[in-house]
Amino acid sequence: MGFFIETLLGGLMTGVLYALIGLGFVLIFKASGVFNFAQGAMVLVAALAMARFSAWAIELTGSMLFGNVIAFFMSVAFMIALAIAIERLVLRHLVNQELTTLLMATLGITYVLDGLGQTVFGSSVYTIDVGMPKEPLFLFQDVFEGGILLNPDDLIAALVGAALVAALALLFQYTKVGRALRAVADDHQAAQSVGIPLGRIWVVVWSVAGVVALVAGIVWGSKLGVQFSLSTVALRALPVVILGGLTSVPGAILGGLIIGVGEKLSEVYLGSFVGGGIEVWFAYALALLVLLVRPEGLFGEKHIDRV
Repeated sequence: MGFFIETLLGGLMTGVLYALIGLGFVLIFKASGVFNFAQGAMVLVAALAMARFSAWAIELTGSMLFGNVIAFFMSVAFMIALAIAIERLVLRHLVNQELTTLLMATLGITYVLDGLGQTVFGSSVYTIDVGMPKEPLFLFQDVFEGGILLNPDDLIAALVGAALVAALALLFQYTKVGRALRAVADDHQAAQSVGIPLGRIWVVVWSVAGVVALVAGIVWGSKLGVQFSLSTVALRALPVVILGGLTSVPGAILGGLIIGVGEKLSEVYLGSFVGGGIEVWFAYALALLVLLVRPEGLFGEKHIDRV
């Protein structure tokens, strides 16, 4: 029982991080109606910015804490500036265009960001050290034999991710920005006709997605190192948004938790029957099954075309 709870907790903590990346996809889709292929590149660029700014700020201040705080706010400013540049140079010229055009634009942004990351920050493998404890914890040793193993860095990352997910959910459900976002997602022209500034909404959403990418980049970069393969981490979040629905913030949260727990449990309890590596493809198989039954996802909006 103790091992099962340990596996379950590990899956939940991983699921929170998946949900965090999935939220970036959902936010962009709700604002523009297009799937943002650049989300992985945003995670990479944000992690590169944090790694380089952190090294510079720690050397300047001589303090890891203050250096990381300065680097974080510098990285936030960098991602906001990047969002403004994307809106001014790309999105502003594609208002009311076909969704295929916007989709291709996000592909172009992906390659530009990959090149920008190499040009500005270099192509070396960097590390991010935000001072999270690494010593494993053993909990409930009096209840379960051997206790429950818990990595404190995973727990802290999950708590930070959960707080950010909750804040975003509240922001886009109960604020004026959230209402404007839903209006823009429904119909660009109608939103503009009632005075909603489409360009400003896109800047806000891409900025928020950039901050989400920054937090995800810090977490995954501290685990895996900041390297260009980090952009593929976003691919692990694709089943999350497929499962939860591309238009649903709660769906991204629940989808992330389901995928995280499902991966861990399937690898532990089914791996011996189907062979190793089930954790790699389990999420995609589950997403495929959901698409066959409910193409819009668990919480996605149904679209009925009348002819």
